Amino acid sequence: MATLKEGDKAPDFTATDQNGKSVSLSDYKGKTVVLYFYPKDDTPGCTAEACDFRDNYQFLSSQGYEVIGVSTDDEKSHKKFETKYNLPFTLIADADQQIVNSYGVWVEKNMYGKKYMGTQRTTFIIDPEGNISHIIGKVDTKNSSQQVLDLLKS
Repeated sequence: MATLKEGDKAPDFTATDQNGKSVSLSDYKGKTVVLYFYPKDDTPGCTAEACDFRDNYQFLSSQGYEVIGVSTDDEKSHKKFETKYNLPFTLIADADQQIVNSYGVWVEKNMYGKKYMGTQRTTFIIDPEGNISHIIGKVDTKNSSQQVLDLLKS
């Protein structure tokens, strides 16, 4: 499992989005990408995070940022999530866990003493050259877009 740090080259990937379209990180070369990893579509924390990005998407976009969400849910689940909450950005389906593994966010979790593997909520900000400029490990789901903006202002 990868342990990425700020300054590292962001691992490229190719996967399908909620519309079944093939998307690669390299498609966004020359743009700043907010790549956020979340555990599951349509759960309380993940919905709060996605809706926060949705509510601030216009501003992020006007500043030149591309928002991309990644979870291990499939395209159909992503499409339902996008439609239900009117999400204006790309959701990547990583059902085979290739992307979460390459970014080091597929980790052992513990709930009520039961151990299982799952996605650690993490946001990577990738600069126009494809390098990781910031990593947000402690994501505030209700204010995730503000966390990104605060970092990008500094």
